[in-house]
Amino acid sequence: MNVTIKTLGVAAVLGLAATPALAQEKVKIGLLLTLSGPSAVLGQQARDGFQLAVKDLGGKLGGRDVEVIVVDDELKPDVAVTKVKGLLERDKVDFVVGPIFSNVAVAVHKPIVDSNTFYISSNAGPSNLAGKSCSPYFFATSYQNDQNHEVLGKVAQDRGYKKVYLLAPNYQAGKDALAGFKRHFKGEIIEESYVPLNNLDFQSELAKIASLKPDAIFTFMPGGMGVNLVKQYRAAGLADRIPFLSAFTVDESTLPAQQDAAIGMFGGSNWAPNLDTPQNKKFVADYEAAYNSVPGSYSMHAYDAALLIDSALKATGGKTDNKDALRAALKKADFKSLRGDFKIGANGFPVQDFYLVKAAKRPDGKFQTEIVEKVFDDYTDAYAKECAATN
Repeated sequence: MNVTIKTLGVAAVLGLAATPALAQEKVKIGLLLTLSGPSAVLGQQARDGFQLAVKDLGGKLGGRDVEVIVVDDELKPDVAVTKVKGLLERDKVDFVVGPIFSNVAVAVHKPIVDSNTFYISSNAGPSNLAGKSCSPYFFATSYQNDQNHEVLGKVAQDRGYKKVYLLAPNYQAGKDALAGFKRHFKGEIIEESYVPLNNLDFQSELAKIASLKPDAIFTFMPGGMGVNLVKQYRAAGLADRIPFLSAFTVDESTLPAQQDAAIGMFGGSNWAPNLDTPQNKKFVADYEAAYNSVPGSYSMHAYDAALLIDSALKATGGKTDNKDALRAALKKADFKSLRGDFKIGANGFPVQDFYLVKAAKRPDGKFQTEIVEKVFDDYTDAYAKECAATN
């Protein structure tokens, strides 16, 4: 596999170096991900998913050798802007893929699209980038932030819950999460609580939940926040009394640490490892063999990001200089997504299916989310109509 992987600011990732004469012919991909701190596992999953796809594609994207440059945004928007400018100005990447968190996604949006470089989000989907601030240089292989949370709002409404407690971190994705839940839930919100990003102690919130006795709680707590919240919720004796609904809180990135504390808790997603298709079964098996962990949506979206770029470069004969042709090829998304139904909408975000999923323990002792039911079919995000760009 003739692929070079550089890593800046994180532990070295091994790759095969090409000769200098061939270096200029490579397509350059900048992976901008959170790879340190409590939420590092999210970025690690995305990095591993993208690199697995490149390996499966024979070390090439659209017939061209690949140089993948991995940088750690440290979950700091100012650091991310500095590092993305390095990718654009020093490394002259053809695509920027990432990031994980929406505050970073918003911060780096302007420098990327102003440089006429294609920006492929493999996770973050803030509402403004889907709507009024959309760009013909921005595409996502994930979702618009609200959508996974809308799944739980619809489920809570359909199950007849009357009073729900909402809990999220105080940043853009947290606000989008609760907005998404409320789009379909018409009952009473008895409390809407925001905590600082990377908060790890939820005792005061749990005491309030116990006293208010809602019919359910809904939360969005990614990474280490979700690990601690679930463990503390179970330890407080609330898990058997008040249904726990969430998105990105109980998933393959957090389950290895949550384990039995999370079993039976519900989530919303556009995919799960047990999705029954031959392509997905192969991906899950290959990922587990390569990284000794169960893949989550972070890795699936990044894998698909590589497939999207590969499909576009195939359509352009490997060329990246004609931006209009490359944009048209990206919009066509002529590849088979690991999740099945997938197409790019008018604002660059996917039109896709969404599911209610549940945390479970597999016979081999590993933990994963599993599909319970489909909630939305070929679902378009609520902000697409606000996007005036022609992608």
